[in-house]
Amino acid sequence: MKVLDASVLMALLYGETGSEAITRFFLSDAVMSTVNFAEVQASMVTRGVGPDEAWQQSGSYIQSVEPFTPAQAKLAGSLIVQTRSRGLSLGDRACLALAITLDAPVYTADQAWRDLQVGCRIHVIR
Repeated sequence: MKVLDASVLMALLYGETGSEAITRFFLSDAVMSTVNFAEVQASMVTRGVGPDEAWQQSGSYIQSVEPFTPAQAKLAGSLIVQTRSRGLSLGDRACLALAITLDAPVYTADQAWRDLQVGCRIHVIR
């Protein structure tokens, strides 16, 4: 299992740099937090995609969208100490919290995550 940050799914949907490494096999065990999935939805709707179409299109790539739990909320809030200097958002920290909770690697396109040490393996796709 692997956890995806919103930036990875958006790279795939928009054909951005790094998307060439994202295959159907890569996505076969990919999960995402509801918080990050909402970020993708907002991005697509902002770009003019209808809400239902955006939801269906982005959901077709993800194995599972995982609920943001109270335990993850506590962890995401606590990660502010390690991530503040890099400018990570609540969505970023929610993604990290899910990866830590699931003991799974996390994938992002955000360079600010490179070399971050928070208790899970982080892979930057570009």
